[in-house]
Amino acid sequence: MAYLFDEWRARSPHYDETHEAVADSVRAFVLREIAPHVDEWERAGQLPRDLHRKAAAAGVLGLGYPEEFGGHSEGFTIFHSLVQSEEICRPGAGGIPASLLTHGIGLPPIIAMGSEEMKRRIAPEVLAGEKIICLGITEPSGGSDVANLRTRAERKGAAYIVNGAKTLITSGVRADYITLAVRTGGPGLGGISLLLVETDRPGVSRTPLEKMGWHASDTATIHFDDVEVPAENLIGPENGGFSGIMRNFNGERLGMAQQAAAYARLCFEDALDWARERTTFGKPLVSNQVIRHKLSDMMRRIQATQAWIDHCAWCVLNGKAAPGDFALLKVQATQTMEFCAREACQILGGASFVRGSRVERIYREVRVMAIGGGSEEIMFDLAARQFGF
Repeated sequence: MAYLFDEWRARSPHYDETHEAVADSVRAFVLREIAPHVDEWERAGQLPRDLHRKAAAAGVLGLGYPEEFGGHSEGFTIFHSLVQSEEICRPGAGGIPASLLTHGIGLPPIIAMGSEEMKRRIAPEVLAGEKIICLGITEPSGGSDVANLRTRAERKGAAYIVNGAKTLITSGVRADYITLAVRTGGPGLGGISLLLVETDRPGVSRTPLEKMGWHASDTATIHFDDVEVPAENLIGPENGGFSGIMRNFNGERLGMAQQAAAYARLCFEDALDWARERTTFGKPLVSNQVIRHKLSDMMRRIQATQAWIDHCAWCVLNGKAAPGDFALLKVQATQTMEFCAREACQILGGASFVRGSRVERIYREVRVMAIGGGSEEIMFDLAARQFGF
């Protein structure tokens, strides 16, 4: 059953044949290189490094990045990126897009704020899949409280000395680079900078974390003990890192919303397939009104969420984006995913409890999607401040 994945774009004014071409290309890569290995990678707790190289060769890693660094941006917009995210979610394993596309949160601050030397040194090898970059914001002491982060970088001559820790870092075990939020000034948002840190520097250590979901993604706590980082690794101006973090958060939240909508669609499709094929008490499950109502409610929420995603993407393209919109959109999308995952489990019954199905995997991903990138409570409060109430 492919209705929602293959036909919803055809009824939208935002998508055309170029988006379908991207969908076809990414889907072919996913079916060939990812889908057959999902269970194996979930057991391993991480993706093989050569998947990044294969994704680069297939044009997946570089979509939306400048050609001068090995990307593919000519003729592409944010809507093409949404299609890419959607298709990579098709296997229903949240750790795969989170880890394979981790450069999507680690690299943009460098592209936007880094020196020309840094861009040319880092971006081409990341977009070629030769190096992995992650983002380090969350700390053990503060979670989403960016304004009070404690990891500190003290300037000493031609270098910064970094001390502190970051946790819940996606791709943190395998990453070669980390775009690190550090405190270089006083308290609050005005004292935060961004540093590029090579993870093989003396004083960097990593502890792998076992998690409820995102099993195919390696996640780590990373410690920094008197790590010496050259001053030229500063990304943007000293004490000017928060603007880069916020720019990153907006893109991350829009991407997570699209992923959540994709997982909700998968839940709907698998639930509908099951309801049509499953016979209970002598008749198809879907013939029960209560089941049809569940499916209709799932579709209602999915379609409303996708319309808002597309609107926010349009706002980005037209210079009308508002951070509060992205915050509320993320809540809308992840709550839609949670509702659809629950209802799909109810429709599949015991089959949803057995490892190996998309619905079972997606149900495990609900909490990380709702918390990662900013919890619901943080998002509501951010939106209230942004809209002035």
